[in-house]
Amino acid sequence: MTVSFDDPIAVIADVHGNADALRAVLADIDQLGITTILNLGDHFSGPLVAAETAQLLADRDMISISGNHDRWLITQTYEDMGISDRAAHDQLGEADLDWLRGLPATRRLGDQVFMCHGTPYSDTTYWLERVLPDGTVAPNTYAAIAAAADGIDCPLILCGHTHLARVVHLEDGRMIVNPGSVGLPAYDDDQPVPHVVASGSPFARFAVVQRHARHWRARFHAVPYDTARMTAMAQKGDRPNWARAVSTGWL
Repeated sequence: MTVSFDDPIAVIADVHGNADALRAVLADIDQLGITTILNLGDHFSGPLVAAETAQLLADRDMISISGNHDRWLITQTYEDMGISDRAAHDQLGEADLDWLRGLPATRRLGDQVFMCHGTPYSDTTYWLERVLPDGTVAPNTYAAIAAAADGIDCPLILCGHTHLARVVHLEDGRMIVNPGSVGLPAYDDDQPVPHVVASGSPFARFAVVQRHARHWRARFHAVPYDTARMTAMAQKGDRPNWARAVSTGWL
């Protein structure tokens, strides 16, 4: 795919098997007339509709990378997988897993855009946020954010993983953008300590980035959609936290 940096570019991340949220986002992107989509990974993991999501992604021309859950789906044994990864693995075919195997962990588009899932050097590390010892999720320090960007000279850096839409400008002019999550607006984790990340809205998120002269701009989009089917899928899979997250954006 040829990318024009002077045209608007859609950025998505963390679909997590939520095909209905993905459809809503793709429809919004199409309505905006945007033809280039960058996908930052974590495509399938969760108790929703991984196979259906895989087909939607296969039908679209995107530039994609791998997320931590994508990596675990192709590197861990079934017994070692977490419950969300096993649920997705049960639905995916070998062609879907082969597609994941072909995805890089990071990508650079010319001298303008760098894509990663977590940070440039880790797909499991929070970049723009940090988890405090008491489990509070807070904005990361400028020093830590800038240190993780060391060696990445592209003016636009894209990341996902924390599911929170955010933009950070570095003092040298580089901009880091997390588009938020398409399909999972809240989740909990036990690393490094138990904590909850919640966007507070069930909307499907994506971002639009575009270069103006030498600088990049970002616009965040929150797309409403009918969450009933995905909520029911989570309930059917005995995952009440997922049902609440998808339907409300809270845990």
